[in-house]
Amino acid sequence: MKTVDRYRLTFTHPGPDARMVTDEVVVERTSANGPGGHPVYSDPTGILRAEISPAGEVRMLASGAYQSPINPAVEPLS
Repeated sequence: MKTVDRYRLTFTHPGPDARMVTDEVVVERTSANGPGGHPVYSDPTGILRAEISPAGEVRMLASGAYQSPINPAVEPLS
């Protein structure tokens, strides 16, 4: 199975007025593998990191202290 180079991650969370807010970010494959042995993807800042399996399972990886990342919806881009 071909490894995807880019994904769009979509995060949905409650906004300040109790409405749901959606944020999207594109991540690209890095040379690293995550704890599950799958490729790690990162946004351009390197702050948002995710291990994504070929089946589209996402494991968010904390890149600093005090982070508690939520799992997003994932969509392959290429």
